Amino acid sequence: MTYPNMVKLRQRFTTERIGDPAAETAKRIEALGLLDCIGCGDRIAVTAGSRGIDAIADILRSVVDALKRKGAEPFIVPAMGSHGGGTAEGQLDMLASLGITEETTGAPVVSSIETVELGTTSSGVPVCIDRNARDADGIVVVNRIKLHTAFHGRVESGLCKMVAVGLGKKCGAETMHRMGLGETIPEAFRLVREKAHLLFGVALLENARDRILDIAVVPPEKFEETDERFLARSREIVPRIPVSPFDILIVDEMGKNISGTGMDTNVVGFWRRFGGEKDPDYTTLIVRNLTPESHGNAMGIGLADLTTRRLVDSIDMNATYMNAMTSQWSMGRIPITLEDDRACIDAALDRHGRSDARIVRIKNTLDLETIAVSENLLPAVEVRPDLVKMSDAEPMAFDGEGYLV
Repeated sequence: MTYPNMVKLRQRFTTERIGDPAAETAKRIEALGLLDCIGCGDRIAVTAGSRGIDAIADILRSVVDALKRKGAEPFIVPAMGSHGGGTAEGQLDMLASLGITEETTGAPVVSSIETVELGTTSSGVPVCIDRNARDADGIVVVNRIKLHTAFHGRVESGLCKMVAVGLGKKCGAETMHRMGLGETIPEAFRLVREKAHLLFGVALLENARDRILDIAVVPPEKFEETDERFLARSREIVPRIPVSPFDILIVDEMGKNISGTGMDTNVVGFWRRFGGEKDPDYTTLIVRNLTPESHGNAMGIGLADLTTRRLVDSIDMNATYMNAMTSQWSMGRIPITLEDDRACIDAALDRHGRSDARIVRIKNTLDLETIAVSENLLPAVEVRPDLVKMSDAEPMAFDGEGYLV
């Protein structure tokens, strides 16, 4: 069998970042005087989500330390909807896989799926919140602001979503997804803000290299405004596949620590989830492996056309289906499963033509600084000043088990 020659490319991304996110967080908390209302012995819940975020354990530690200096007793609460299989143990394990533990943050992690219903939105959607967070003397919300993979709106992934969906556990995730995230998140957040004691939020913005670019520490009344402001900046800097059209996209790994949908639809194409205009424009998606940090949750596998036996054998069907049923069922469907990478690539090349197929290979949808493209895509690359050729064309190489090296 013959395979297209591949060329490695590097995208030029901005290197601007905050050198010490934890120290910057502490400085901004102190500057705003948001701790003045905290009393000695107050129990304060600090949220932690299921995403891999730059320096997140250090940032959480900074928040915890600031609370302790006021005499408070902070604890970490998982705020990740139905992720982690929708169980207390699963969510605890997911945080540990992200480096978020009592040892790293300085605060105990209190994981429970028990919720309290605070009320309903104007359309009748019940709004739930983690009982431990509700019973605390205050809640600090920490989250990254970025484009969502299931909807686009005024506010997407950020502080408001963590309050409305993340803290709502399985109950909140199911009801918010079923009734439409874009419509329900803002109103649900306002209801929680009215009924629960939100102290402040720590909003994080990452650059295209997944490093902290900016931090905002804000009171609850500025959550929506901050989400909207950081979202606009995120939309401008989000990394994307730099060539289009092509035929085959190879994704080395997917996972919950990479995106809520395993592969970010803003990168592989929003159309793969909901249809519409193809951007980027390609036909076949191959995904090769599932990250260990996903703990078997392959939510988003339904975006792919072809996958490997290795990936499918690593899936925890219960965790995957739990997540898919609270969001979109098709995201949990298993694609055509072949024995190894070589079999998947052979099938794709047989469909598109071995000599003519245009291929893009990425590590995952977070890490897009270095990619590989087939040699026949070089004319599209050479007109892009933001792309640097890193290697000569080399044939695809497989190991003895049929996997790409």
